Amino acid sequence: MATKLALRLPRSSNTPIQAFVNATNRRTLSTAPFCKVRPYARDTTKSAFSKPAFQSAFRRSYAEQISKRRGRGFFRWTWRLTYLSALGGIGWLSYTIYSLRTPQEQAEPDPSKKTLVILGTGWGAVSLLKKLDTENYNVIVISPRNFFLFTPLLPSCTTGTVEHRSIMEPIRNILRHKKTTVTYYEADATKIDYDKKVVCINDDSEIKGDTSSTEVPFDMLVVGVGAENATFGIPGVKEHSCFLKEVGDAQQIRKRIMDCVETASFKDQSDAERKRLLHMVVVGGGPTGVEFAGELQDFFEQDLKKWVPDIVENFKVTLVEALPNVLPMFSKQLIDYTESTFKEEKITIRTKTMVKKVTDKYIEAESTAPDGTKTLETLPYGLLVWATGNAVRPVVKDLMSQIPAQKDSRRGLAVNEYLVVNGTENVWAVGDCAIANYAPTAQVASQEGAFLARLFNSLAKTDDINQELAQLSEAQSKAKDSEERTEIFAMIKALQKQLRRVKQIGPFEYSHQGSLAYIGSERAVADVSWLSGNFASGGTLTYLFWRSAYLSMCFSTRNRVLVIVDWLKAKMFGRDVSRE
Repeated sequence: MATKLALRLPRSSNTPIQAFVNATNRRTLSTAPFCKVRPYARDTTKSAFSKPAFQSAFRRSYAEQISKRRGRGFFRWTWRLTYLSALGGIGWLSYTIYSLRTPQEQAEPDPSKKTLVILGTGWGAVSLLKKLDTENYNVIVISPRNFFLFTPLLPSCTTGTVEHRSIMEPIRNILRHKKTTVTYYEADATKIDYDKKVVCINDDSEIKGDTSSTEVPFDMLVVGVGAENATFGIPGVKEHSCFLKEVGDAQQIRKRIMDCVETASFKDQSDAERKRLLHMVVVGGGPTGVEFAGELQDFFEQDLKKWVPDIVENFKVTLVEALPNVLPMFSKQLIDYTESTFKEEKITIRTKTMVKKVTDKYIEAESTAPDGTKTLETLPYGLLVWATGNAVRPVVKDLMSQIPAQKDSRRGLAVNEYLVVNGTENVWAVGDCAIANYAPTAQVASQEGAFLARLFNSLAKTDDINQELAQLSEAQSKAKDSEERTEIFAMIKALQKQLRRVKQIGPFEYSHQGSLAYIGSERAVADVSWLSGNFASGGTLTYLFWRSAYLSMCFSTRNRVLVIVDWLKAKMFGRDVSRE
């Protein structure tokens, strides 16, 4: 009977045949009642097991089994690859951290080598140190700042999005990983005596020893001291403004923001004074000023107005720029996008506005209308951030006065195509203190430092080859027979060929990789060099690109991990609104 046949079929197998039989069981049981077997049940069973039906069910069941196996296999291999990738990433990160934490033993400097003195620990100097082979020179680094600062993320430090120590890399960490010991002095270079080839240095720290001033002799000198903030001779700027070049500047701005907020919330404060205290003015429409304005508005929208709701009606950010538009190095399309984004964020942009005077409570500015008429107006403020202009440092001015070829230079040390200071020998300049017909940006300084590292490595190889050639020339003259003389001559030819290759290093050429700027509300603009042209974009996806680009540009793995942790903390818990 059909019922008995269905109940006797085995169910332990998992083969395609068993799947077919199971499907047949279901059809048979559905057509044969349990209480009574119909007379035509036998015919139904026979038709169910007919050859065409059997083949069709077998194919269908087999295809279902193969499809399920393929699906399970895909997810299984995806999980395995993800698991192995995670393990590999953790292993690589662990090894990198271990390498950073455990430097190798260093060789002692060779007194016979030339002394290379590097002034500064900025982008140019650190890029030079990173790629310089210190076995070829006795390297001495002099700077009052014993760390490298990743300045593109400095505006984020002003509002607590990133902690300042996350973008600082101790110079000792960098120097300790070089093959040969590098000497570091935390001091200010007060004077460079080019004729005597010495650098006068002074210890300006709070704790001083018996000796706080001395001289450091040099054979080769790299000046990378950067520039100081330019006030353009405007009265009151230096006394009442906050700058944005160093870590101390970011910390001062952070305290000043909360001071303005808490003072505005003080009992019996007048409405006019409250509006003045909560008016944040940023002077300078370059990337630094634009990014700070965006970060400050984010701080207000995402954190301040939640915890201090009383300031919502009066908090205001204004960006002042003397040029017709902000971000002049970007394309017109991105400039318009930035201005429209700032309008959405309620950030006021005052272009064609020049600051004439600064007091402790207001700014006197001259604005130019579209018809050319000029109007003098007063802008009250609580916080003023000055983010525009570079000025020459006193030590650079003094060096320029010693060199006749620098008499016409005003903005820094004029250099040639190999970054040699005009009118000198064995003195180079990089970064903001050098005039090389390029914009004074971190990108330019970094490429200049890398170029000098290649140049110095090449010069060292040239000296070594010349010494070997001199020795071989002497050995050839003392050769006993023609065979030995021929062998030495072949070695001389090989070294001369190598010397020509080493000397083929060309002049410095800057390669512009593009410009990036954060404009607030998790948006950014990017003007990136692409093939023979530029690729311009703006928005949230560009913001993700901005973050990934800055993360990859951080000096070390330590910095990258700390910055990621800071971003996660700010996203999860918000920014800290305490004063300190």
